[in-house]
Amino acid sequence: QVQLVESGGGLVQAGGSLRLSCLPSRSLSSIVVMGWYRQAPGKEREMVARIDSDGNTNIADSVKGRFTISRENFRNTISLQMNSLKPEDTAVYYCSANPYEDTNTYWGQGTQVTVSS
Repeated sequence: QVQLVESGGGLVQAGGSLRLSCLPSRSLSSIVVMGWYRQAPGKEREMVARIDSDGNTNIADSVKGRFTISRENFRNTISLQMNSLKPEDTAVYYCSANPYEDTNTYWGQGTQVTVSS
């Protein structure tokens, strides 16, 4: 199992930036893929960005060029740098993890990101 703790959400004006962080309860080296998903009110959860153990990334088209996902091995943390935020980025953002030995996907509790126009 993996417990995930997210931080960094908040309220920001359109055009601003936020940085989300996710701290897993175990070493990043034991996790194949980590990612960020988001869910806006009345909508399904969608993938925002993912990164694997080799540092390969997969970024949703809606945020490409604005959001960057990174692995900070020295802090055992995954970060999502969000720039040029838009009101449509408003959602609860969830960190996810897929360990090597487990077919389950583990989720954090979520952190609210609100972008005002």
